[in-house]
Amino acid sequence: MTEKLQVYKCDICGNIVLVMHSGVGQLVCCGQPMRLMEEKEEESGYEKHLPVVERVGGEVRIKIGSIPHPMEEDHYIEWIEVETEKGVMVRFLKPGDNPEAVFKTDEEILKARNYCNLHGLWMSK
Repeated sequence: MTEKLQVYKCDICGNIVLVMHSGVGQLVCCGQPMRLMEEKEEESGYEKHLPVVERVGGEVRIKIGSIPHPMEEDHYIEWIEVETEKGVMVRFLKPGDNPEAVFKTDEEILKARNYCNLHGLWMSK
C-alpha cells in the first residue's frame, strides 16, 4: 500500500515517483518493485543534507545543510519541497544552483524535504 507524498525510486533506471494518492498494490518499474525512500532526519558524516527552515515575512527560505551542500554534476540536491496544511510546493534544482529555495507563504510549514542524488531523501519538521 502506498501513502500520499511517499517517494519511490527504481533502482534499475533511476525513475522517481511521488505518490499523489494513497492506494493498494505495489509500484513497479523496469519489471521490479520500486524502493520506498525513507526520510532521513539525522546527519552522519561530512556532507550536510538536512533542510534548514528560515521564515522572513511572507516567505520561507529552505537552505540545505548547516554548511552549503555541494551542487556538482555528480552530487547535488535535485529538489526542495515544503508541506503546509494546504499542500506541497516544490522547487527543482540543477548542478551549479545554490542549494536553497524560497517559497511565498504565510502558512505554517509542517515539513521540509529535499532529495540528494547520492544520499537520498532528507526531512526536517
